[in-house]
Amino acid sequence: MYDDAYTEHLRTLAHPESPDRVERVANHREKQGLFGNRVASREATDAEIMLVHPKAYLERVKRDIDALGGRRAGYLSTGDTNIDPSSLVVARYAAGGALAGLERATAERRAAFAVIRPPGHHAEPARGMGFCIFNNAAIAAHAFVRKHGGRALIVDFDYHHGNGTQAAVGNGVSYVSTHAYGQYPGTGSAAENVFDPNGAIVNIPLPPDAYGTEAFVATWQRALPAIAARVRPDVIVVSAGYDFAAGDPVGDLGIDGPVAAHELGALIRGVAEQYAQGRVLYCLEGGYNPSVLARCVEETIRAHGSGDALGSADPTSIGPEQRAVLEDLTAWPS
Repeated sequence: MYDDAYTEHLRTLAHPESPDRVERVANHREKQGLFGNRVASREATDAEIMLVHPKAYLERVKRDIDALGGRRAGYLSTGDTNIDPSSLVVARYAAGGALAGLERATAERRAAFAVIRPPGHHAEPARGMGFCIFNNAAIAAHAFVRKHGGRALIVDFDYHHGNGTQAAVGNGVSYVSTHAYGQYPGTGSAAENVFDPNGAIVNIPLPPDAYGTEAFVATWQRALPAIAARVRPDVIVVSAGYDFAAGDPVGDLGIDGPVAAHELGALIRGVAEQYAQGRVLYCLEGGYNPSVLARCVEETIRAHGSGDALGSADPTSIGPEQRAVLEDLTAWPS
């Protein structure tokens, strides 16, 4: 799922969350001949956005953008998010693109990848922040539950904690995340975990500087099947942030991005086939080295199309703090 509208937001501003991120992914996909099955985007309606965000926040976003007047750019009044005159329309297209991808994934019982921006997982219900305006993944997850019932599981492997998504948990929507703890936004400790199948929160904090490819993949290979067995999701929504990759200028956990992306894609595919009839929606989040980002997205998509057997990362590589969280998770009755 991609639309040229995503390149308008912050086009005239030097910013790490730049149009080049999605343009590079789209161009790479096209060169690889893997862009044929493309879904059209649309704008999310007020009612769809308000599945997560209250009307007062939506009206604030509108006022903040209107208040720019003739200025080229400014800041959202709720936090550290740049906006320009195009931002409301583009943010609506980002949320709507996630919903369009969800609709296709649900109808065809397959995976969809929404190559969208601005990202969303830092956007709390009443507060945009961290480059994010609307929480695309949370809106999609709640839309699925509202329309189809059942449960949705949001999987977040971005370098940063999705504080906004965690704040939107409940009513059948659960959340599991690995993230560099202590880095922006400073949330996501294991003390915040809630083991409730209708609104679980599972944070697995990682060291902020380096964790390693083997340990990262092994952590997810233990965590995702365990939480899926307890939540039993009818759809998986992925906050697909690739700023964990080595060399990323905003994140970087020393992880081989394309390798980890392929292994996580294969893992998510298998869990989705077991519990969710294959229904997966990926929503692009972070990843600020455009060439590495493009390769990571490619490997995620290839993992869903290849049928490759899931590899087995060495579980002894998992750090002791992460192992403690996983032991708490597996002690939760399935």
